[in-house]
Amino acid sequence: MKSKILAALSAFSLTAALALSSCGSSGSSSATDTASSAAASSAAESSAAASSAAESTADASTAEESKAADASTADSTAEPAADDSWDKVLANGKLILGLDATFKPMGYTDENDQIVGFDIDCAKEVCTRLGIELEPYGVNWETKEIDLDAGTIDCIWNGLSVSDERKKVMLMSDPYMSNQMVFVVNSDSTINSLADLDGKTVAVQNGSTAQEILAASDVGKTVTATELATNVEALNQLELNLCDAVFLDSVVAEYEITTSGKAFRVLEEGLEPEEYAIGFRLGDQSLCDKVYGTLKEMKADGKLGEISTKWFGKDITTVQ
Repeated sequence: MKSKILAALSAFSLTAALALSSCGSSGSSSATDTASSAAASSAAESSAAASSAAESTADASTAEESKAADASTADSTAEPAADDSWDKVLANGKLILGLDATFKPMGYTDENDQIVGFDIDCAKEVCTRLGIELEPYGVNWETKEIDLDAGTIDCIWNGLSVSDERKKVMLMSDPYMSNQMVFVVNSDSTINSLADLDGKTVAVQNGSTAQEILAASDVGKTVTATELATNVEALNQLELNLCDAVFLDSVVAEYEITTSGKAFRVLEEGLEPEEYAIGFRLGDQSLCDKVYGTLKEMKADGKLGEISTKWFGKDITTVQ
């Protein structure tokens, strides 16, 4: 476009010069005519030079745009970074497992100050088979994703419920166990149904899917939710009558009622089923495949069922 405009201006200048020359008096000398012709010729040459320069500039601009487009195409088709997540864990010689160390019976600190539990036993067996050590690492459940993203831990393996929101911030394995979200009340409570919870205070663990589910439910709109750091704290408050009910995982509720001897009971009505999975950093597919693949081997040879029976009296795992 620039070259066309310059060419038009140059042509106009040439025409004007010729017109002025022809308008001179008839008595002008041939020298004057010669000068006019020379001026016109010079103007034409200047026009051609300007046009050529403009075309060169346009060509250079087009070339740069073409290079930029090629670079953009190259970036969009570049191979993604190699996934070396399993290689890093293998080189480190250990799997650092993040957990809420109060989450009975999945992973918790016992009376000997040792971290034990169903998930811990499973993880130890996986690590043994993979030739590495297991290092449990206690985290704040509300900020567990920060530890995962920062590389402080390699995975979150502690009754981690699958949810769409969690899938946005971490890579989740296939499920290994089913779970139900339930309400626990004191044995002598007058609460016997979800309708009876209207106007009551319900304790729930902060940062848990139980908190999300309760808030999104119809029941959640009729109760006062009290967010606490752990399920243990919530159940302690229930025992002291500081709340009317606790909303939590059935796996935890049943284990607490069976082993603690406390006078709790579970309402027959719950809200919705859940599934437990192992959480890894987004992109750590090779590590996820290695760990879950080993769980599948354990399911096939009976070891996973043996561990489940130790903690729950039967094999309740869902690994295929």
